[in-house]
Amino acid sequence: MTMRTKNNWITTAVTADLLRGALDLQQTAQGVLPHRLPVWARAQCADGQLAMAEAQPSGVRLAFRTRATAIELDALPTKQVYAGAPPRPDGVYDLLVDGRLAGQSSVTGGNTLSIDMTTGTAKYQPGLAGTARFTGLPDRVKDVEIWLPHNETTELLALRTDAPIDPTPDRGRPVWLHHGSSISHGSNAASPTTTWPALAASIGGVELINLGMGGSALLDSFTARTMRDTPADLISIKIGINLVNNDLMRLRAFTPAVHGFLDTIREGHPTTPLLVVSSILCPIHEETPGPSALDVTALSTGQSRFRATGDPAERSSGKLTLVVIRDELARIVEQRAADDPNLYYLDGRELYGEADFVELPLSDQLHPDAATHHRIGERFARLAFAANGPFAGHSSPGHHALEEAEAVR
Repeated sequence: MTMRTKNNWITTAVTADLLRGALDLQQTAQGVLPHRLPVWARAQCADGQLAMAEAQPSGVRLAFRTRATAIELDALPTKQVYAGAPPRPDGVYDLLVDGRLAGQSSVTGGNTLSIDMTTGTAKYQPGLAGTARFTGLPDRVKDVEIWLPHNETTELLALRTDAPIDPTPDRGRPVWLHHGSSISHGSNAASPTTTWPALAASIGGVELINLGMGGSALLDSFTARTMRDTPADLISIKIGINLVNNDLMRLRAFTPAVHGFLDTIREGHPTTPLLVVSSILCPIHEETPGPSALDVTALSTGQSRFRATGDPAERSSGKLTLVVIRDELARIVEQRAADDPNLYYLDGRELYGEADFVELPLSDQLHPDAATHHRIGERFARLAFAANGPFAGHSSPGHHALEEAEAVR
């Protein structure tokens, strides 16, 4: 539905056909709220961390064709404020024109969720909506994408343009469905198109559905069923760090849980290329179990840093470390691949390993920074989409970004 105003703006309702990367669209009193898990899955888990993560629209973007030269998007963000930590910058809206970055904007204000990680408490404060604006766009028919902030819950209230819009036609690009932790969610990436999965998808020429959810890559059965039921041409799951830093399960439970997760995905995608990725290097948890805890000493100086609180000796009783998980994932994939030729394994240290940690350390001991997201995304694309990779032959026709990336090297 569209409506022209007296200022010659055309207001278009935000509907599911204008959104990519969202699996559900909730109607609110003022607009719509994209979700990355369907409503039935959200109903099966009351965890506040999961609720916050899945409602942050990492990889979700508006996609439409128009000759508009000006675009406004009214939105009500919910932003996180962490007690004792430096303020986080406003989330970024990336505007792409025909696949290339053409502008960025932010929405100030909004709701705030003040989180005290030392006590586990949170306080919600309502706020006012704002507007992301983009002007000076080329006066021609073009494909436009507005990638929503990967780290802010974003309620969409109104979309205005100075020319009519239509949903972008299907370009026939393969759909890549990915699940992982906060690193896949975007952690400290600079903007939504520079999270490592978004970068890898751009290089590989595929449409991304990103189910990377901060703190919530926990082999949940509802996530596996969501992936089972989501159409996709390529699938990857990144497993490891959240299981360790939540100290969620022991090896006895981990192995059957991985098998069950893979079994469920295969019910809906029996022959789809399926890549299992282990954790990138994280020195504090390579040999030391979780849980992770905030370093209170560092917090007192305004720094956010985590430490491992487990005892390495507890590995003998089945506690998980990243080394234990990598070994077991490699074994599981090797075992299953005998009957599943489209199942693959990638050691996450090929994306970020010891030499990378020396050059680009994890500033808080858990999360990569913006530069590291670029490195991980480029390496994933090179390993997954290139010839002989698990996703080989699945880049969109005529897409040359992977060849260009290889040529640079």
